[in-house]
Amino acid sequence: MRHPITALLACALLFSAALPASAATVEVRVSNVAARGKVSVAVCDRERFLKECTYSASVPAQAGETVVTLKDIPPGNWAVLAFQDANENGKLDRNFIGIPSENYGFSRDAKNRFGPPGFDDAVIEVREGTTVAAIRLH
Repeated sequence: MRHPITALLACALLFSAALPASAATVEVRVSNVAARGKVSVAVCDRERFLKECTYSASVPAQAGETVVTLKDIPPGNWAVLAFQDANENGKLDRNFIGIPSENYGFSRDAKNRFGPPGFDDAVIEVREGTTVAAIRLH
């Protein structure tokens, strides 16, 4: 029969192995914001970039700069996107040909030329602690 403390230690080791090694905070500083609606941000990996991103948050818009903080992001390579949801309908509105009609931007100020930028244009390295991503809305 095993000693009870040995069994508890084994369970604790197994449980801790299932937890992520570390988590980070991404502080998104969104500039060129108008004082209406919300500012929505998303932190995306390569596979989900411009689709259903794993991490997202929205806060009320503050004129000038709005800061949105996302916690428990695994360290690694991520792209960040933001938009001003002026009418608070929860999505980036587009005109009849698909061009966004609400202001938006990407990390590293990635530009869209004949379509959205690629993941590599917007990628940032998120490290343990806090990583700041600056995004200017256009």
